[in-house]
Amino acid sequence: MPGIHDDVTRFAKVLAAIGAEPRLRVVRLLLAAHPGGLIAGDLSAELDISPSTLSHHLDRLRQQGVVLVRREGTFLRYTANADMLEKLLRFLFAEC
Repeated sequence: MPGIHDDVTRFAKVLAAIGAEPRLRVVRLLLAAHPGGLIAGDLSAELDISPSTLSHHLDRLRQQGVVLVRREGTFLRYTANADMLEKLLRFLFAEC
């Protein structure tokens, strides 16, 4: 049965993923585009990040469940995982 220690570990990893400036910019941009999200090329252009660097950041966010990805033909569409972000905020405010 998961406990508070498990939640602390889990959300520490989520915060570490979001904590790098480029990844925080990605999350903010995806939240602004919620719920439709953005394709990777549009993210790259908007943030002025090379596709390979952006791919690294998106993968890190995806691994921690912060962003979701789905294939649309030849494109990858990324969306903010609002459920995960809401859980993170509920965890942070649990003792308030």
